[in-house]
Amino acid sequence: MAEKIMDVLGERVLELGPKPDPGRPYHDFRLTRDADGVAWLLFDRADSSANTLSAEVIEGLDRVLAELETNRPTGLVIRSAKTSGFIAGADVNEFRAAADPKQVETAIGRAHAVIDRLEALRIPTVAVIHGFCLGGGLEVALACQMRIAISDARFGFPEVMLGLHPGLGGTARFTGLVNPMQAMTLMLTGRTIDARRAKSLGLVDAVCEERHVRNAVKDAMSGKLKRAKKSPLVTLLNLGPVRRLLAGRMRAEAEKAAPHEHYPAPDALIDLWERYGGDKATMLAAEKTSFAYLMVTPAAQNLIRVFFLREQMKKLAGSGNRIEHVHVIGAGAMGGDIAAWCAGQDLRVTLADMKAEPIAGAMKRAADLFGKILRKRTASRDALDRLIPDMVGEGVRGADLIIEAVPEKLELKQKVYASIEPKMKPGAILATNTSSIPLQDLRTTLQRPERLLGLHFFNPVSRLQLVEVVSHDGTDAQLHKQALAFVGAIDRLPLPVKSSPGFLVNRALTPYMLEAMVMLDEGIAQTVIDAAAKKFGMPMGPIELADQVGLDICLDVGDMLRSKFGDALPPTPAWLREKVARGELGRKTGKGFYAWKDGKPEAPLGSQPQGEALQPAEPTPEMIDRLVLPMSNVCVACLREGIVDNADIVDGAMIFGTGYAPFRGGPLNYARTRGPENVAGTLRALAQKFGGRFAPDPGWETFK
Repeated sequence: MAEKIMDVLGERVLELGPKPDPGRPYHDFRLTRDADGVAWLLFDRADSSANTLSAEVIEGLDRVLAELETNRPTGLVIRSAKTSGFIAGADVNEFRAAADPKQVETAIGRAHAVIDRLEALRIPTVAVIHGFCLGGGLEVALACQMRIAISDARFGFPEVMLGLHPGLGGTARFTGLVNPMQAMTLMLTGRTIDARRAKSLGLVDAVCEERHVRNAVKDAMSGKLKRAKKSPLVTLLNLGPVRRLLAGRMRAEAEKAAPHEHYPAPDALIDLWERYGGDKATMLAAEKTSFAYLMVTPAAQNLIRVFFLREQMKKLAGSGNRIEHVHVIGAGAMGGDIAAWCAGQDLRVTLADMKAEPIAGAMKRAADLFGKILRKRTASRDALDRLIPDMVGEGVRGADLIIEAVPEKLELKQKVYASIEPKMKPGAILATNTSSIPLQDLRTTLQRPERLLGLHFFNPVSRLQLVEVVSHDGTDAQLHKQALAFVGAIDRLPLPVKSSPGFLVNRALTPYMLEAMVMLDEGIAQTVIDAAAKKFGMPMGPIELADQVGLDICLDVGDMLRSKFGDALPPTPAWLREKVARGELGRKTGKGFYAWKDGKPEAPLGSQPQGEALQPAEPTPEMIDRLVLPMSNVCVACLREGIVDNADIVDGAMIFGTGYAPFRGGPLNYARTRGPENVAGTLRALAQKFGGRFAPDPGWETFK
């Protein structure tokens, strides 16, 4: 009788082979044999809801393999007892603070020996895979002779996101099994693929439903399973001259996405395959050395830190989301996209606007989004069914959460509140998506100001993970807790922040963008300014970012913050107001500092006035400091003022809300790495040369 584990949410029943004998000789595994003499090895890490590969788990696997070598079964089936998936990868905790590449190489060598031992078993071996099979988990599966995927399985090598490449033999085994161009693309991008795509690549031999697993295993053990055939292209593309040609092209593409001076892992992976591809033994040995070198680089250690920052911010959401119906007011670029994202996360959403055209545009954008993020047509259809146009605004009466996303005008927002507050049901949350207006100003006309809070999403909503959850001194604590849980439930990262002009992210970003405008006034070309930010590691320059955000929004936020902080911000050039008055707002109008087509910048327009002084044609260190150090300065100020109370969370917010160079670990981590005294001293020097806006915040005196 097969043991069964029920996943209540997914109603999945896993067929896990014969019932284990009493006792558990292996801490993280269950080893049994069925009536045919086939051993079933179930991964079931005892201290985690998901299987990950730690040094202890690898040692346990080694003991299991020794047992199988001594008492050889007729075959071996490896699968997970976790309903969440096969193996989610390595235990990233063991990557933190690695400093000695020799120690890393020794440790990874021990793990290599265990995976090699699995591959060398002289019996049929089958990995049965459901859910996520990532990184080290996929490397375990690749060491098996056969792979059977359940239809919900997902495969990938996400190590590049941590500044690494596969380290348990995946580079050699993957490029030797499937078309190396496709294998390298997956490793270089960190993307995942589903079971059917894995089957078409030749990564898995069969795809079946859970109920057919035992029959598929029997076919595999008897030789009846139709195995994936290795394409002749695999051998051809692994030939030395071909590898050298293709590697050059790969490097050029990788450099565009991730410059090797900031992200060494892609280049190291390409080098590994170019030099050793097709020679499995040599490539396996070289992989260990390369992996160990990457592990101790600042880029990898900072990206590993970012991984844990994400986990830390997820925990801020808590649990127990009670929001089922969201009503969004304002179907513009932000409101429409917020509504679409919520509908795509299984919530009922009503979308209101005074005009039909914005709602129609939002529905079209939603359909495009669902086509990209939802794999099944039925899922896309269901999401569109949950997104309900609401011209008369009746949805406000039944909504658990109302999100106001109208333009950044205090009087307009207060007018909206006056019209909807009497209609809101008891216990409903009123949230504003304001990007800068303090809640203390917005609440003054409300009858129930305690249920007002901020939910500040970032553009584009579908890509930027951060949501600032803004509270004022009168916010109901229980509603604030519910708002945090809601953000987690829609797969976003919450940042609890106290109400203050610009909150955290926009207060830090505004001097970055306005300083770029001052540089334009000085005659520095916008392409050089943007290149300076990219040289530091930002995903885009401040001029392009201003176009992305909208020059009208930049102007409104700048004016709001200057009214509060005065000369601490760069001045707003008069020509920027003229540009906005002409309707040149950036991406959304097709014209700003750049000409835009299909959502992408095409050419700099250069319509702003420029100084006459001779300016550098290439970015300089001073230009980079002028752009990025004010961000660190504002972050220290927000910590000192108690706007946010945790330096790590500040770094996470800036990375997930703005794309701040991840390999730097965040603006405060960058300052810590560079040295707080150095940063404060540089700011003082910039203040003497360019003005008091660069004056270091008093918080630097105690920052560590």
